[in-house]
This record gives sequence, structure tokens and C-alpha cells, in this order.
Amino acid sequence: MANTYEMFSVRVTAVEQATPQIKRFTLAREDGQPMPAFTGGSHVIVQMKGADAKVFSNAYSLMSDPRNLSHYQIGVRLEEQSKGGSAYMHQQVEVGSLLTISTPNNLFALDAKAGRHVLIAGGIGITPFLSQLHELEGSDVPYELHYAFRSPEHGAFQGELADGAHGQNVRFYIDSLERRLDLAGLFAGLDEDAHVYVCGPKPLIDAVSDGAKKAGIADARVHFEQFAAAPASGGAFTLVLGRSGRELRVEEGMTIIQAIENVKAAQVDCLCREGVCGTCETAILEGEVEHFDQYLSDDEKASQQTMMLCVSRARGERLVIDL
Repeated sequence: MANTYEMFSVRVTAVEQATPQIKRFTLAREDGQPMPAFTGGSHVIVQMKGADAKVFSNAYSLMSDPRNLSHYQIGVRLEEQSKGGSAYMHQQVEVGSLLTISTPNNLFALDAKAGRHVLIAGGIGITPFLSQLHELEGSDVPYELHYAFRSPEHGAFQGELADGAHGQNVRFYIDSLERRLDLAGLFAGLDEDAHVYVCGPKPLIDAVSDGAKKAGIADARVHFEQFAAAPASGGAFTLVLGRSGRELRVEEGMTIIQAIENVKAAQVDCLCREGVCGTCETAILEGEVEHFDQYLSDDEKASQQTMMLCVSRARGERLVIDL
């Protein structure tokens, strides 16, 4: 059921300040062996050990060339309301630091059936597309990247995109300069075999999803990724642990994992806490769930068989899970 990952140790070999809020980290295996193979759009889980033995786990897209396995690169944005992980990466991690990361997983791969790839990035959402651009080099399938950000200084990796091999395929949209992406115009001219990919803040993902629907683009041709989990929303409910019969109250604004951990009711493994790794997948015994993860497919969500405890919630007043 739940996904499993191999974890291994890496050393930070380079740190670059890409924008005032984004750093690029280069990681290499401590044992000198090649990194595990990956495909464009993949992510890894990074574990960081803070003070008082507190462990942070965040998912980050791999942005380096999948053909070069001597190292990985990730981009980390310092979040204003950091749960600890991004602040740790920015404030504590330097060249020579050791981290533990997972083997890669890909929930955002390029679709092999696409006749055209339309990539739409907002802010830090540029990172998965950088590895995909490497895959698209020399491809017969046309592609284009549309990259939106607030102001020139927040356009991470803008220079290398504009000056590199993909320069003629990249368009930049800068809010402060009144250059804004016209989604309706973009979608109006797409062929029926074009696929749309979007990564960035939730408002951008929602705008792309809504715009694609209005343009008649089938859901199967629209792909999105958003690592920052939406805040837990929805009313309080009763959670029943099916194996013990123990009942817990999951309050509004609280996740199921938090409710379980607050009273040490059960041991739950979860690497990412953002609905992308799959390690906390748990069977639903009674009740229905509002799914907020990105791990399960739409069909799996509709089947109401399993859920991710880190982000999803009960749809009603009571939920029984196999724990």
C-alpha cells in the first residue's frame, strides 16, 4: 500500500543564492557512487536534523540533468511561514553539510503521448521543469516554457534559461513590469494532442486548471504539481482507529497525523507531510474522505479505499481508518 523509499546520505558540494529567497544546493553521495537514476519532474525527500533531535522532511524537485548522475541539484525557497525545513536549509546548510535524502519518485513526468509540451511555471515552481528541459533537448516533440514571477530579482535561473539551449522556447512574465501571462490566449491555439503542465503557487494552478476547462482541454492533458500542502481545512470530526477502537477528535485546522501524534495513539510513518510521498497511505474502513494529496490518482481518490493521513480529512462527522 504505502510507498517505500531507500534513504541515503549525501554531502552538500555547492550552495548558490539564486534569488533573495531561493538557494540552489548541489548534492553528491558520500560514498562516491552515482546517484540513483531519475526522470524529469522527479522529486526527493530531504531529511534534516535540527536542534533537540527534531527531524524536518521536505519534498524538493530535482532540477539537474537526468543524464548526469554525479550529483543532484535542488532549489529551496525560504518560506515566510516555514515549518522548519526551508529555514533549516537556508540558515544551517552549507558546503560540507550532510543530509539524508530518498530515492527519487516522479508524480509529474512528461506524457509520452503528447504532441506538444506546454510548461507553465510560477516562482519556485520552475524547478521540476529544469530537469524536464534537459530531457526535451533534441526531442522531435515541440515544447515551450512560460515562466511567471513577481519582479526581475525573483526570476530564479532566468539568465541560464534565456541564454541556454532553450532560450528560443522560453517566455518570461514579470508582474512588476506589467507582463502577464494570457492563459486564455495560450490555450485557444493549442492542438488537441498538446499537454499542459503547471507547477507553482495554488492560485496559478487553479487559474491554469480553470482556463484549460474553459478552453475544452481534457483533464487528462493537464498535469500539475504543488509541494506546499494547503492548510488543513474543514470542520472538526471524530477519528476512530479501527484496530484499537480508540476515538480521537481532529479539530479544525489540525491534520490527522497531528491528532494521532499529540496523544501518541499510534505510530505513523510519513516522510513528506505534504501529500506527495505516499508513506502514510492508510486504508479507509468507514466514512468518506476529502483528498488533498497529489499521490493518489483521481480514480483512486474516487474509490475511497485509502487516504493520506498527512493532508486529507473526513468528509463527514466520523471516519474509521485501519490503524
